[in-house]
Amino acid sequence: MNRRTFLELSGLMPVITSDLLNGSAATIDLTGLQKANDRALVLIELKGGNDGLNTILPLNQYDLYRQLRPNLGLPSKGASAYIELDRNRPAAQQVGLHPALEGFKRLYENGQMNIVQGVGYPNANLSHFKSTDLWLTGGDGTPARSNLKTGWMGRFLQNNYADQLRQNAPQADPLSVQLGDTAPSLGFRTETPADINALLGFDTRTNYYSMQAQQWGGKPLARFPANDYGRGLRYVSSVERATLRYADRIAEVIKKGKNQLTYPNYDLAHQLKTVARLLHGGSKTKLFLCSLSGFDTHNSQLYRSAPHLGEHAELLRTLSESVVAFLKDLDALGLGNNVAVVTLSEFGRCAIENTSSGTDHGTLAPLFVFGNKVNAGITGQNVDLSLATAQNGFQLQDRQFDYRQVLATLLHGWLKAPQKIVEEVFLSNYLQKRLPIV
Repeated sequence: MNRRTFLELSGLMPVITSDLLNGSAATIDLTGLQKANDRALVLIELKGGNDGLNTILPLNQYDLYRQLRPNLGLPSKGASAYIELDRNRPAAQQVGLHPALEGFKRLYENGQMNIVQGVGYPNANLSHFKSTDLWLTGGDGTPARSNLKTGWMGRFLQNNYADQLRQNAPQADPLSVQLGDTAPSLGFRTETPADINALLGFDTRTNYYSMQAQQWGGKPLARFPANDYGRGLRYVSSVERATLRYADRIAEVIKKGKNQLTYPNYDLAHQLKTVARLLHGGSKTKLFLCSLSGFDTHNSQLYRSAPHLGEHAELLRTLSESVVAFLKDLDALGLGNNVAVVTLSEFGRCAIENTSSGTDHGTLAPLFVFGNKVNAGITGQNVDLSLATAQNGFQLQDRQFDYRQVLATLLHGWLKAPQKIVEEVFLSNYLQKRLPIV
């Protein structure tokens, strides 16, 4: 199989957006082998801002929840009722799951899920683009951390796998693989340009990445203009070269790998299905970034006055069923103890519903961590809805955890990155407040 025979990278070519040209998206994934262990971390980006309050309900404040959401609020009885997660928890910490998350309840009962409550960052920015940039760079809304130029994933890979990068092994696996998107993530940007990455597209017709090459065309430029446009061109060129470099190796592990289970017919499920196949085929990739779009639910969040149906419900069902299938497949393949999964979203939604049967941009939301080696349970307390008032735009105020605490804990506790490396990645020691999630 030659270098032009490759996993289908449908829609692979990144679009040179204004963000790319002004330098907010640049070099991404690095390469190498992690010989210390076979663990991998899968990140699922919930694009648009997930409505955390209808995902995890604070049942100790149910009456206030329904006052804030008379139409969107999930009822306690009937076909559209929330799912009571764990009756053994104290009354003040009882939570309900959206009824589309039935699979999550099973994962919780199986000891495979941890819910991290009230996650955000200081001085929350409610712009999709800026907030996404902050999460991907490891930043926040403070002046010192609002305009970082590199991504936290890129910093982690470049620092933690420096020896492998220097060796520049031709048959090494990519240290990170991005699936389900057509543009490389800012999270993989590094200070020093690296002509290597693995960015995989998706084909819903075959449910797989078919063995087909894509060439973006033309002889690579020898020189680039010394401006933002030139930097964008240089980046796109580097992605093409990197894709060709890894074509043989990724095709090899895809050919060797297999899946044991049938996955639901969702884009996210197919992304995760491919991750499982890559790992079973022998890939030593450390970070996988998957995505699920559509969470910007300003309107029509429910369907025909049924809060358990509609756009948000379908997204949560997609997430739940895809993750459940992925974890089951990993167990069937003997890989269940090697993989942890975490969800990310640029922000939550307002505590109060709007007049368009939806919710507006908010501050806080829960994160989910999955896997056989996860400490099952709920980390943190229920959000305090009484703090969301008209004076603050009905925004949730009681941030309990910084998202960097979650990520730092996973890099250190799961991928075994040294504390010094984690501090360099997040530009501070978030391990001082590490979480009991793995």
